[in-house]
Amino acid sequence: MAGRKEEELKDLTLLGNQGTTYSFTYNPNLLEVFDNKHPDRDYFVKFNCPEFTTLCPKTGQPDFATIYISYIPDKKCVESKSLKLYLFSFRNHGDFHEDCVNIIMNDLIKVMEPRYIEVWGKFTPRGGISIDPYCNWGRPGTKYEKMAEYRLLNHDLYPEKVDNR
Repeated sequence: MAGRKEEELKDLTLLGNQGTTYSFTYNPNLLEVFDNKHPDRDYFVKFNCPEFTTLCPKTGQPDFATIYISYIPDKKCVESKSLKLYLFSFRNHGDFHEDCVNIIMNDLIKVMEPRYIEVWGKFTPRGGISIDPYCNWGRPGTKYEKMAEYRLLNHDLYPEKVDNR
């Protein structure tokens, strides 16, 4: 049978675990990674996380968002169940929207060391205003650094066209 060997999966403790527990406290240690079997090519891995919740640091009111994560892996990829549990750990975390997307990106950079990554939070309106912070990063000194600059400078050029909610 083709696929991954058991040895390659030994560090993935959350996937397939029927006794899943949910952390209500921010916990970046939940993130697990596995080897990228295709490091010789560039490709995007994209996650759409429509049930993200966090708390306003001032009022304690809940904030809801869809978090979009896209990255070009190098040697490691993030395992999706660990990502789900990690994002859930923001449930009682109090931070501004802008902080949340940057924290998520920084934590993913730390565990994966991707070639390129971007995180976009599309928060539901509260008080009549929606906030959609976007951050990205490309490995310094590489074409991915230039890619990050280009994508940031050209991000959401037509905000009046609201078809992305």
